[in-house]
Amino acid sequence: MIFEFLKSVILGIVEGITEWLPVSSTGHLILVDEFLKLKVSDNEATNEAFIKMFDVVIQLGAILAVVVIFWKKLFPFGKENNPHPWKKEGFGSYVKTDIFVMWFKVIIACIPAAIVGVLADDWIDDHFYNPWVVAIALITFGIAFIIVENWNKDRKPKVNSISELTYQAALIIGGFQLIAALFPGTSRSGATIVGALLIGISRTVAAEFTFYLAVPVMFGASLLKIVKYVLKDEGGFTASQLGVLLIGMIVAFVVSIFVIKFLMDYIKKHDFKVFGWYRIVLGVIVLLYFGIKTIAA
Repeated sequence: MIFEFLKSVILGIVEGITEWLPVSSTGHLILVDEFLKLKVSDNEATNEAFIKMFDVVIQLGAILAVVVIFWKKLFPFGKENNPHPWKKEGFGSYVKTDIFVMWFKVIIACIPAAIVGVLADDWIDDHFYNPWVVAIALITFGIAFIIVENWNKDRKPKVNSISELTYQAALIIGGFQLIAALFPGTSRSGATIVGALLIGISRTVAAEFTFYLAVPVMFGASLLKIVKYVLKDEGGFTASQLGVLLIGMIVAFVVSIFVIKFLMDYIKKHDFKVFGWYRIVLGVIVLLYFGIKTIAA
């Protein structure tokens, strides 16, 4: 079982890096699973069910990193640093209306993906969670990044702060997030950033809003996967399975802290084209690897 814990550490590192960089954590986890496949049960069906659940729930660790880093911008209560209180006195003076408005925009952006996730989660897993769809999504959005960045090169962004985001813009970004919910390998952060850039939102705001979107989306997706695993598929966790999952989440959390800070500094001086080229190369590698594997079989 020690080896499975080590695999979980590696998967946590991969998740922590790729969840926030627009390169698709799903695509990377599928590749890593090929070479470091978790084995937490002798029953093949149980093991596969755990891996599918693990690949989603491990993202909770990464999401907690967002909460920690952006806590002051996410927590809507407090008298200090409250330029827009609900009321001047009493409880209302502790309510940060600007942060509540931001959360309303996040909720609006999450509605499309939430509806599809609840209604079609299993169908998407059965039909689209495979190397071919992931590879095509990697390449397609890699090309999109390059095209959008070239088009966006000499354009000045219309939106330079989260407060300037309109509800309409939030809903459009939510539409792009829906693409990622439907097609594994698209990259949730990649899809939302492309959408945000297309409607004139600065890279910094696009990335930050993407981080905020991840909080309810991934909490909801993780809760859904855990409930289905416990109630529908396997009936609960063994101690070793729970240990593997927790280790992966903790590692993903620690790595995410560094990656998020790196990305926020990086995009102040650079565009996203390098990630586009990386996605294309990775997508080709996935196609070649699984193509050769299929022919050999």
